[in-house]
Amino acid sequence: MPTRLDPSSPAELAETRIRPAWFVLYALAVSLWAGGTAIFTTLVTPVIFRSYGKDLAGDIVGRMFPLYFPYVLGLSAVALVTFLAATRERSRAPSRLSLALLVMALVVNSFVSFKLYPDIEAVKRQVPSFERTADSPARRQFARLHGLSMVLNLVVLVDGLGLVLLLPAVGRSGSRPS
Repeated sequence: MPTRLDPSSPAELAETRIRPAWFVLYALAVSLWAGGTAIFTTLVTPVIFRSYGKDLAGDIVGRMFPLYFPYVLGLSAVALVTFLAATRERSRAPSRLSLALLVMALVVNSFVSFKLYPDIEAVKRQVPSFERTADSPARRQFARLHGLSMVLNLVVLVDGLGLVLLLPAVGRSGSRPS
């Protein structure tokens, strides 16, 4: 008996609304994005900041950002491309919502990678020490930009988790039309 994502004949495959191989790649990209963001946000960064002073912790985490931001941006782009390749029918609510979340993530990740992160780095260089510099215009600007970055990171995390939760519903769109 054929499964929804494994049609038994070429004719059945042509009638499906989902392309199984592309859907697996889409699910993998979304899972790596959501999981990587969750681990970095809820485990790695807090442990580093609890274990070291602000300056050293900031330096350690700061060395990860040039890898982290392209990782999340790249996976959100791969997820969008593989979603478009995997799905033929996008009129159902789960597919429409997934597409909206993917586009939103790509926009947010692009903004963070190409505008916000470089701005934060420029301001951070103006603060000699986060442990010894109590208050300065650069420190206040860093705090504002860092706060925005944290909010957008949470948006991207929730976005990715939402996409993971939508995977079964989008995958069910693979059943043959009645």
